[in-house]
Amino acid sequence: MRRIDAYVRKHVVLAMLVVFALTSSLDFIFSLADEIGSSTDNYSAGEALWFTLRIMPRAIYEMLPFTALGGALIGLGVLASHNELVVIQATGVSTWRIVWAVMKPTLVVMILSLVLGEYIAPRLEQRAQSDLAIIESGSQALSSAGGDWRKIGNEYIHINVILPGGTELQGITRYVLNDLRRLERTSFAVAGRYIEDSTGAFWRLTEVRETLFGNGEVSVTQSASEDWRVDLSPELLSVLLVDPERQSISGLYRFAQYFESEGLESSSYYLAFWKKLLQPLATASLVLLAISFVFGPLRSATMGFRVFVAIAMGMGFTIVQRIMGPASLLYGFSPLIAVLLPVLLCVLIGIVLLRRV
Repeated sequence: MRRIDAYVRKHVVLAMLVVFALTSSLDFIFSLADEIGSSTDNYSAGEALWFTLRIMPRAIYEMLPFTALGGALIGLGVLASHNELVVIQATGVSTWRIVWAVMKPTLVVMILSLVLGEYIAPRLEQRAQSDLAIIESGSQALSSAGGDWRKIGNEYIHINVILPGGTELQGITRYVLNDLRRLERTSFAVAGRYIEDSTGAFWRLTEVRETLFGNGEVSVTQSASEDWRVDLSPELLSVLLVDPERQSISGLYRFAQYFESEGLESSSYYLAFWKKLLQPLATASLVLLAISFVFGPLRSATMGFRVFVAIAMGMGFTIVQRIMGPASLLYGFSPLIAVLLPVLLCVLIGIVLLRRV
C-alpha cells in the first residue's frame, strides 16, 4: 500500500512542479516586461528586475492553489490514460485511499501557502513598494501626488513614503478639524521617526510648517521639530504599503480591528483576511474537485483537454470569488460567507462526483 501511495504521490508532485515552473516563469516574464515598460529616468531596468524578484513570492503564493489543481488533474490524468488507476483499484485500493494519496502533497502546498502568505511575501512586498515609491519620486520625493491617506480621530493624514518597518516616514501632511467639522489647522513635516522613551511612544516630526485658521485670520509658523502623539504604531503603518490582498494574515486582522475602532469601513480588510486564512481550504477543495473529474468525466480524456479543464476550473473558481467578495461589501453579508461559498461549492461537487464512481 505504501508503494502505491508513493507511486501516485510521485506523479502528482512531478505534475505540480511542472505546472509551478510554467506558471511562475510566465508570470515573472510578464511582470518584468510590465515593470521595464513603466521605467523612467529614476527607475532603471536593473531596479525593475530587483523589484520583480521581490514581488515574486506574492505571485507564487497566489498561484499555489492552481498549481495544486493542475498537478492533481494532470498527474492523476497520466495514470488514468495508462489505465493504471483501474489496475490500482482492481487490487482492492479504494477511491478514497487514492484521494488521500493525492492530498498528502497538497498538505505540503497548503503549509507552504500559509508560510509565504504570513511571513515572506508581505515583508518583501512592503520593502519593494517602499523602495519603488522613493525611486519613482526622485527629486519630488515629498510630492503629495502619491502616498496614503488615513483618518485618526479628527485628523486626516497623508503620508508620502513609509520606509520598511514603518518607523520612518517622509512627507507627512495633517489636516485637523474642530468639533464642528471645520478645518482648524494644517501642517506639513518633511520627515518623522517613531520614538519610545519613558514618557511613552510618539512620532518626532522634523522641519514642520503649520498653518492655523481662526477668527478670519491665517497664521503660519515653522519649527525644527515637533512631537506628534497619536495612536498610530509602526506595525499598523507597515501594512499601508500594500493592498489588503497582499498583506499578512495577522496584519490584516489588526488593521481591520483598527478601522473598526476608528469607525471606518473595515469589511474589505476582513474579506482579505478570511480569503488568505482560508486559502489552504480553497486549495484542498480545488484538488478534490480535480480528483473527482479524473475519476469521472475526464477518465478517458486527452491531456490537452485535461489542461483546458484545469484552466477553466481555476478561472471559474476565481470568477466566483471575485463576484462574491464585492457582493458581500455591497449587500452587507459576512465576508466569511463570501469566501466559504466557492470552497463549499467545490467540495460539494467533488464529493457528489466521487460517490458516483
